[in-house]
Amino acid sequence: MATQFPDDFKCPISLEIMSDPVILSSGHTFDRSSIQRWLDSGHRTCPISKLPLPDHPPLIPNHALRSLISNYTLISLPKSQPNPSPQLQPQTLISSLVSPSSDFNSKLDSLSQLTRLTKLDHALRRQLTDSGAVSAVLNCVNSPESVLQEKALSLLLNLSLDDDNKVGLVAEGAIGRVVTVLRVGSPDSRALACTILTSLAVVEVNKATIGAYPNAIQALVALLNYGKGREVKEAATALYAICSFPDNRRRAVKCGAVPILIRIGGMGLERAVEVLSVLVKCKEGREEIGRIGGCLRILVKVIKNGSERGIQCGLFTLNSLCCYSEEMCEGAKREGVLEICLALVEDDNEKVRRNASSLVRTLSGCRLVA
Repeated sequence: MATQFPDDFKCPISLEIMSDPVILSSGHTFDRSSIQRWLDSGHRTCPISKLPLPDHPPLIPNHALRSLISNYTLISLPKSQPNPSPQLQPQTLISSLVSPSSDFNSKLDSLSQLTRLTKLDHALRRQLTDSGAVSAVLNCVNSPESVLQEKALSLLLNLSLDDDNKVGLVAEGAIGRVVTVLRVGSPDSRALACTILTSLAVVEVNKATIGAYPNAIQALVALLNYGKGREVKEAATALYAICSFPDNRRRAVKCGAVPILIRIGGMGLERAVEVLSVLVKCKEGREEIGRIGGCLRILVKVIKNGSERGIQCGLFTLNSLCCYSEEMCEGAKREGVLEICLALVEDDNEKVRRNASSLVRTLSGCRLVA
């Protein structure tokens, strides 16, 4: 199965598709279980770069890559084709796609075959971008026909897998087309559009470009509010990726993301708490989160019963709030957070221990930051 996926999805240690990709301080990504075994064996160098690592190297979840792998699996599932089309050469498919005279069925077939071929072929992805076919793909993204739009988005996602393509796709106008899909596309198209933004945001400069694009963050926030299932999760993942750029945190808060995130976090979507853990890093985010009734209850619930990642984010978010608010400190104490954290300082997860220890110190002293 692993041979059907791009090499970037495979752990450099196990050579298997990553289920929980994490970033080492050297900048390289590994599957968590593989790199943890490496570290537990006493190694303190990066397996790839051989650079030295600290005694307790942090393992940062690579949400963008995990989301890409998940969605790539979905769009890669085989679909029944009672009358399969003949397999054409890539150049023929590209020519058919860009030709103004090609009809709907020809474009759909070209998109379908190119999507299948570009899953594995980095050279073909490069050939497509160099041939000028991206504009034709983007035109299909604008199609009112949902089936054509979804195929075009799937191909665009494949093209965005290569870091060399990410800035070029943005320069070609991909963000504008994708944002339009977020607003008016089908549910499947909207979820794919979110994943494309997540993929493009892997490159730092694209985070700023996406955030500055009119209505981009607003469209993601609206999808959080009105979307269903996969759309909401992918919109939250895209916001998480984009809001690592500081200016985008303030934009998300201004667009009303905080009350929506708290609401869907209360409904059980931990990814919402992860986004809050990014927004709380700015003054506007802290103030807005602190104003929303029920946020403390939701954070405490995640700290008590969430996944390791959810607990980390809940602890970090609550600690950031308590550092700036005596009222939040007192509320957290009444909810028994100090006792919970004292138990968590013995947790097996190093990040959970560190965040719990920080919150214990904050609640014990309630030292306020001016």
